[in-house]
Amino acid sequence: MDVLKKTPVREQDPQVRAANFEEVCLGYNKEEAMEEATRCIKCNNAQCIKGCPVAINIPGFIKEVENDNIEEAYKIIGQSSALPAICGRVCPQESQCEGKCIRGIKGEPISIGKLERFVADWARENNIEPEGAKEKNGRKVAVIGSGPAGLTCAGDLAKWGYDVTIFEALHEAGGVLVYGIPEFRLPKETVVKEEIENVKKLGVKIETNVVIGKSITIDELMEEEGFEAVFIGSGAGLPKFMGIPGENANGVFSANEYLTRNNLMKAFDENYDTPIAAGKKVAVVGGGNVAMDAARTALRLGAEVHVVYRRSEEELPARVEEVHHAKEEGIIFDLLTNPTEILVDENGWVKGMTCIRMELGEPDDSGRRRPVEVPGSEFELELDTVIMSLGTSPNPLISSTTKGLETNKWKCIIADESNGKTTKEGVYAGGDAVTGAATVILAMEAGKAGAKGIHEYLSK
Repeated sequence: MDVLKKTPVREQDPQVRAANFEEVCLGYNKEEAMEEATRCIKCNNAQCIKGCPVAINIPGFIKEVENDNIEEAYKIIGQSSALPAICGRVCPQESQCEGKCIRGIKGEPISIGKLERFVADWARENNIEPEGAKEKNGRKVAVIGSGPAGLTCAGDLAKWGYDVTIFEALHEAGGVLVYGIPEFRLPKETVVKEEIENVKKLGVKIETNVVIGKSITIDELMEEEGFEAVFIGSGAGLPKFMGIPGENANGVFSANEYLTRNNLMKAFDENYDTPIAAGKKVAVVGGGNVAMDAARTALRLGAEVHVVYRRSEEELPARVEEVHHAKEEGIIFDLLTNPTEILVDENGWVKGMTCIRMELGEPDDSGRRRPVEVPGSEFELELDTVIMSLGTSPNPLISSTTKGLETNKWKCIIADESNGKTTKEGVYAGGDAVTGAATVILAMEAGKAGAKGIHEYLSK
């Protein structure tokens, strides 16, 4: 065994997986996980913990894996994370825990994410349940949204004895975990639903089909329903568009809609009657993880897929692993390219897209080099579907129906990131509703901060 190299992880063959929606990464078995765990040098001043937004005791749980005590490893992870099977699959470990791993200085870092996934999957397969509160305190807290921020906040509060109810606008709990991330990255039945069940086993109640701001307001929850505090983890589901000609044509989707139809409404399954113009030649505009998810979904629905991104590969915001998988599967990357117009046929359907080549100039406010147009470099892509993946912003429904709840110019709720406290007494918020679109683990970090803030508020 070469201690400088990660234990290889098994994956579906690219040609096979490009035609199915089954999970790409097959994960470690116990022998592989224990072998990988032996690579960890169990640092006293573990930088990996500092790199984890929810501060999991990473050397602690890895040591238990090495000693074949997987149940104890699960308990250690469970002290910090309510969603380990999800985080082990979708967290950007390379820029967080693994990015800080000391082993990575002279070799490859420990596969922390794959080990976390193994432990969580093993616990599920062996019916190991999370540890909840021994006593309830009877204090009622409402959580809005059942995505990663809401589930994390609710789970932590339930462990402290609170009577927690999650209100979810859609018919199924899970938020972006259910409607946003594709099945081939995050299986819904075996992983997401089971993680949600574990949160419910802590005593959390979930009410679906409740649109806060329409079905009931936050003020009514607090004044009429007896909730002493509220956490808003409603996400950022309002898609952004470019504002170019032709964007209203048939065959133009936001990535949110395209993925929701496929994931939550199962448009990919012949047994479900969910209409979707899947497309035979598809362009996905954008370069983030959501763009990769949309592109790889369209590929699996039978399309030739182009990712159109105005910067170079070095600036792609998507995870390296997702870009690597997309390329393996045959997705075409049109980099340093920007759309200028969507071409529409006489029946109002997409028939192509005019683009212009870009080159990188001086850095902008984000530190990335600003793309500038190359004069005279226009060209056309022949297409029948365009998916816009340009980010999202929070829906203003909640903020506009809640007295005293302030937002910033991007319609994001103003909240203290250390404890989630908003401008309204007793109301806390976190995740994409506060920051705009970000990662699952950062939403979980905000959920933990919100739970801590509420606990401190109600303990006064």
